[in-house]
Amino acid sequence: MTKDEIKKKIIEEIYEIAPEHEGETIPEDENIQRSLEIDSFDFLNLLTALNDELGVEVPESDYGEVDTVEHMADYFAKRLSK
Repeated sequence: MTKDEIKKKIIEEIYEIAPEHEGETIPEDENIQRSLEIDSFDFLNLLTALNDELGVEVPESDYGEVDTVEHMADYFAKRLSK
């Protein structure tokens, strides 16, 4: 799976957990929680949905590495390539 395909999955899942943003351009370099005004429960739901889709679990200790769409795509791409 390419990084662009991973970004597409991330954005699809963001629209699922925050449907009010559907159709909007999601900023790739901004903190997801702050820019979309989603709480930590929704952020956890996003990571759980991506774990289900991609088969990559993000431990709580790595949450700082998945704060933006860009960082999240890098994180998943790195783990999927192993």
